[in-house]
Amino acid sequence: MVLTSLRWLFVLACFGLFTPKQTFGEWRAIAPHWRFGLIMGFIGYTAFAASLYVGGHYTTAVNLALLQGSIPIFVFIGAFLLYGTRMDAVAIFGVLLTVIGVVIVTSKADLAILLGLRFNFGDVLIVAASACYAAYTLFLRKRPPLSPQAMFALLAFGAFVSSLPLVAIEIALGKAQWPFSWLALGITLFVGLFPSFVAQRSFIRGVELIGPGRAGLFVNLVPVFGALFSVAILGEAFGLYHAIALMLVVGGILIAERKAIFGRAT
Repeated sequence: MVLTSLRWLFVLACFGLFTPKQTFGEWRAIAPHWRFGLIMGFIGYTAFAASLYVGGHYTTAVNLALLQGSIPIFVFIGAFLLYGTRMDAVAIFGVLLTVIGVVIVTSKADLAILLGLRFNFGDVLIVAASACYAAYTLFLRKRPPLSPQAMFALLAFGAFVSSLPLVAIEIALGKAQWPFSWLALGITLFVGLFPSFVAQRSFIRGVELIGPGRAGLFVNLVPVFGALFSVAILGEAFGLYHAIALMLVVGGILIAERKAIFGRAT
C-alpha cells in the first residue's frame, strides 16, 4: 500500500507544481464534494489496488489477467441495472470477442494452461477488485459539476487519504516496503506518472465522452498491451496468439462501437 499512497501523492504534487493557480483556485468548488472524492477514490483506486496486490500474492498471473477481464461484464450488468442500458446480440458478440482475446493472450493459446487453472482466495480478491473498478466506472456518471482537472484532483486526494490507514496497518505489521533504491524510486515515479496521472485522467474523460458501458469494454485491452510490452521491452517472442488476441479484442471493440449499442455518453 506504500506504492498506492505514494503514487497518488505524486499526482497531487503534479497538480501543485504545474497548475497551482487553477487547482487552488477551484478549491472552493471542490471542497463541498469531498465525500464523493473520498468514496470514489477509495473504491476505484485504493480498494482496487489493495485487492489486486494482495490477491496477486495468492494466485497466478494467468488467473489475475483472466479475472480482470470480468470488469467490462460487471460494468455492463451495472449499466443495465442502474441506468437501463441495454445490449443486443451484436453487443454481446463484441463483448465475447474481447473476453476470448483476453483468454488467448493470458493462456498463450495453450489449452493445458487453461485446464490446469486452480482457483483460491486470491482469485476472490481479484474478482472483488474487478467489482470495485466496475463500480467506480459506473458512478463516474454521477460525477459532480467540476472541471476535468478539479475532478481528478478530488479523486486523487480521496485515494491518497483513504490509503493512509492501510499504510499504517502495513507499518504496524512490519510489512511496509519503501522505495529506498533508485530502481524502486524510478518504478514509483513511473507508476505515478503513467498508470496514475495519464491513464486515469484519460479514463475519466473517456467515461464522460462515451459513457461507462462503452468505456468499460476498453479495459480488456490491458492484458493485450501488457503482452505486447513484454515483447517490446522484455524481448519475449511475438507469437501468433498475440496477433489473434489483438485482433479479437480490437475487433470486439470496433463491432460494439460501430453499432453504438452500449448506451449514450453522459
